[in-house]
Amino acid sequence: MYTGLQHLHSGLAYLVLLALILIVLYSLYGSLSNKEFTDKDRKISLIGFILSHIQLTVGLILYFVSPLGFEMLKSGSAMSDPAVRLTAVEHPLINIIAIVIISIGYIRAKKGVISRSRFRSIYMMYAIGILLLLSRIPWASWLG
Repeated sequence: MYTGLQHLHSGLAYLVLLALILIVLYSLYGSLSNKEFTDKDRKISLIGFILSHIQLTVGLILYFVSPLGFEMLKSGSAMSDPAVRLTAVEHPLINIIAIVIISIGYIRAKKGVISRSRFRSIYMMYAIGILLLLSRIPWASWLG
């Protein structure tokens, strides 16, 4: 189960990042071209919202069943080793913050009235979320 969750979490990360990048570009185009924000645009941003929350859910499950997550934090050795600190503390914390920011962007766009500000809310908040996600990916274990 643990290995399957790891593969799901890593594979889904590619899909989430790709979707979020495409949504940011789509929303930036919508904002710059003064396009009307439609229900279709909301649904496109909803894809990134849902995918990022699925990834968060899988990540949280993995965090609590992994020997590298919560167990390392409980042992007290997480803060002294930078690689362990990244996995046990920084990666989950920053990624939760990123998903909260993405959620705020989606909710603001959903409740907004002016099309340009709705698009702007999506591309700005989703882009900040992407940067946070990219900053805390354990690249050594992800690519290696």
